[in-house]
Amino acid sequence: MRILTEHEAKELLSKYGIPVTKENIARSADEALAIALNIGTPVAMKISSSDISHKSDVGGVMLNIEREYVRPAYNKMISQIKKAVPGAKIEGVLVQQMARPGHEVIVGLKKDAQFGHALMFGLGGIFVEVYRDVSFRVTPIDGKEALEMISEIKGYPILKGIRGKRPADIDAIVRVLVSVSDMAKKENIIELDINPLIVNESGAIAVDSRAMMDE
Repeated sequence: MRILTEHEAKELLSKYGIPVTKENIARSADEALAIALNIGTPVAMKISSSDISHKSDVGGVMLNIEREYVRPAYNKMISQIKKAVPGAKIEGVLVQQMARPGHEVIVGLKKDAQFGHALMFGLGGIFVEVYRDVSFRVTPIDGKEALEMISEIKGYPILKGIRGKRPADIDAIVRVLVSVSDMAKKENIIELDINPLIVNESGAIAVDSRAMMDE
């Protein structure tokens, strides 16, 4: 069993055509700045370590970092993580594009010994465990079943656009669900989460992801 870093998980998503944020791993403050300037500031910065699942709980996530603050943010994060999780293997700091705002949803995949892979969809972000507004299917699924998964959740009217909020690109979510279903057939995935997948009126992008592989 191997736990992938966020960057590794997103490389897997990209392999199946799922859009992900522009990003790269920095191993020094100077490298972090160079990556940020290449992507365009402001950026998000996240600790990259397979030993740390909940990065924000230990000071491993910083958002909207402007150019002049990238170097100090890198140094501060590394220092904080070494104190908070002294035994963690740190790969570096992931310097990442800030995604355009939109609806936050979650896509999950989990392997069951009896039934195979179960695919999950629901409202995402930090409140996913509070809302528990999700739907499930056993893979493989097609576009029709993906659309059914999306429309089954209680929050579907939110995705369609209510009270002046722009609707989500439902077709983009369908494509992601079908791609993850396809991934289940071809990869040795035990568990995969994309949370959040940010969906606006013209597409979807995976902002954070984690995965566990059977190797």
